[in-house]
Amino acid sequence: MNSDFTLAIHSLTLLALQPDRMATSDVISESAGVHPVRIRKVLSLLKRHGFIRTKEGTGGGFIFASELSEVNLWDIYKITSEGALQPKCPESNEKCIVGANMQKVLFSIFLGAEEHLGEFLKNYTIKEVVDLINHER
Repeated sequence: MNSDFTLAIHSLTLLALQPDRMATSDVISESAGVHPVRIRKVLSLLKRHGFIRTKEGTGGGFIFASELSEVNLWDIYKITSEGALQPKCPESNEKCIVGANMQKVLFSIFLGAEEHLGEFLKNYTIKEVVDLINHER
């Protein structure tokens, strides 16, 4: 899993908490504690997949474009991190039974792990993340 996943959830949650206002990438990046360029990359991805809308110019920014209860964390994971659990295997000795098969075996195991992760993440929506944030206040 990479930081784009957590930055996407952070951004969507911040936008969801202010449904009637737009937020700039500077505001979101300050909240997330990262450079605005990193946030703009993630926001671009979210826009491309229809999770947010943008408005250019004065008073512009980003706004949530979906129903909070319809966006689950697996949706976000798939666009930001799919395949991230795939093991990184070095070039192995193909003449060795272990070296010749390790990457294939580990890939199969980690693919299964990612499927289980997906089933778990489908149980959480942005609405539930917002509710958990509000509960912490």
